[in-house]
Amino acid sequence: MRITLILAVCLSFSGLLFGQGNAPKYSNEFLAIGVGARALGMGNMQVGLANDVTAGYWNPAALTQLTEQYQVGLMHAAYFAGIANYDFAGFATPIDSNTFMGVSVIRFGVDNIPDTRFLYDASGAINYDNIRFFSAADYAFMFSLAKKMGGLSLGGNLKVIHRTVGDFANAWGFGLDAALQYNRANWKMGAVLRDATGTFNAWTHNSSLVVDVYTQTGNVIPESSLEITLPRLSVGLANAVVNKGKWAGLVGADVDLTFDGQRNTVIKSKLASIDPKAGFEVSYAQKAFLRGGVSQLQQVKDFDGSKSWTYLPSFGIGLNLQGVQIDYALTDIGNRAQSPYSHIFSLRYGWNAK
Repeated sequence: MRITLILAVCLSFSGLLFGQGNAPKYSNEFLAIGVGARALGMGNMQVGLANDVTAGYWNPAALTQLTEQYQVGLMHAAYFAGIANYDFAGFATPIDSNTFMGVSVIRFGVDNIPDTRFLYDASGAINYDNIRFFSAADYAFMFSLAKKMGGLSLGGNLKVIHRTVGDFANAWGFGLDAALQYNRANWKMGAVLRDATGTFNAWTHNSSLVVDVYTQTGNVIPESSLEITLPRLSVGLANAVVNKGKWAGLVGADVDLTFDGQRNTVIKSKLASIDPKAGFEVSYAQKAFLRGGVSQLQQVKDFDGSKSWTYLPSFGIGLNLQGVQIDYALTDIGNRAQSPYSHIFSLRYGWNAK
């Protein structure tokens, strides 16, 4: 009842924020891409399953499942044929036998964007030496805390968001995540309320850099503004279906519920859009891993007016070498018919095993 009451209060408070500020759809959507090649290879199915340093992102309550005294994790992915880069770094450790903490850093950015405002010199001639370059990048800093109480674990994140568009604009944002995880026998269950009270992003625009160009082209000169990210509820369930000798296997599914208007998902309404995903993992002696998953179930409309369902499959493998976990995933964040698949690698290292 306490969890239900907290969820209701958070959603009600977020509704008030929606009426008071600017709450665009897909705000801070870079935080929905996912971290860790293990997760991405399983269709981003991790809310109930996470058990390592990436839990700070997927489900901070699951940090209580760490099997080493210290864990560090790294990931790099290049999306859209290398145009955009996504990087993750994390660290996690127990404070005492029942309390755990973690720190995660995420960057999603496009670098070397040409600024052609000064392409023409004073004489009107084109001078390519006058082209400058800038980056558009989104950063997230997460500080996680988890508490274990028997089979139930509670956790949360304090998030600091920083977004930059060269010298033209930048934003700072702050938000909170609330999470729980419950394990019983072979079942693992988890729930995360992301941006529980709404994540605030305060934008500052350096309009003096573009006022002349905007005026000449008839565009509206941007002003400082407040952007609010509405809550997202993620629920996950996983089960160990195989545990025989050196072989082990598990399957699971996650469901994401968004409240920022209708999205192109399996179930959608004005109140919420529901997006399911599923995945599996088979391991041998906890040394070699094979993974697969399905996500992004969407109905698309073709040029002839017909409609069809599409989905995004993913595939992954992993190798554990004396505490060093190397994972690979083949997946994408967009429609596979429009953008190429991405190769994703992540590295995890833990020491001082419990």
